[in-house]
Amino acid sequence: MQEITEQIRALADPENAVFVSRLIPHIPPEQILGCRTPPLRALAKSLGTESEAVQAFLQVLPHHYFDENQLHAFLISRIRHFPACIAAVEAFLPYVDNWATCDQLSPAVFRKEAAQLVPYIERWMQSEHTYTVRFAVGMLMQHFLGELFDPVYPERIAAIRSDEYYINMEIAWYFATALAKQPETILPYLAQRRLPEWVHKKTIQKCIESRRIPDETKAYLRTLR
Repeated sequence: MQEITEQIRALADPENAVFVSRLIPHIPPEQILGCRTPPLRALAKSLGTESEAVQAFLQVLPHHYFDENQLHAFLISRIRHFPACIAAVEAFLPYVDNWATCDQLSPAVFRKEAAQLVPYIERWMQSEHTYTVRFAVGMLMQHFLGELFDPVYPERIAAIRSDEYYINMEIAWYFATALAKQPETILPYLAQRRLPEWVHKKTIQKCIESRRIPDETKAYLRTLR
């Protein structure tokens, strides 16, 4: 495991660390090495997921560095066997402490096995941990706005009430993305003001900024601010 941490250290970029610290101010700057995403992804690919060193790295939580968490997310995202991947996700989620790591956690196998995700997502949405809830909403946004869409999903997301900025922002992203893909189902949530006020306004903002929303829909949304 220490060998992997040393490989992460070798990718440190002090200039980028300053930038990342501004994006994630609640993480102490000394815990941010500033590794850039492409080299970390390349490291994850080179390490694979089966070696003893990688297995040890995935099991030793919490990590000290933000960059270790990023690599952890990239490694999990490469696990091809659904049961092993979901087990690794569930072990890691309680230790995810920022939006960047949360959003980088995107297992490829979930795209193929999305239907199996539903009971896990339902449980994650009930969590008291900010980034577990954010991850659940993100999974519904990534995998359940197309053929697997069910109107019950936006209903459950709309029912979430939280004071956490990173949960509410993800909900806004969800509804803005969903409006582009499922407009007939999603537009009433805004027309009837079924979302919390801050989420409602942020969703409209994101919709107006989106290139996937028709201009006539944007004009209507402006009347709903």
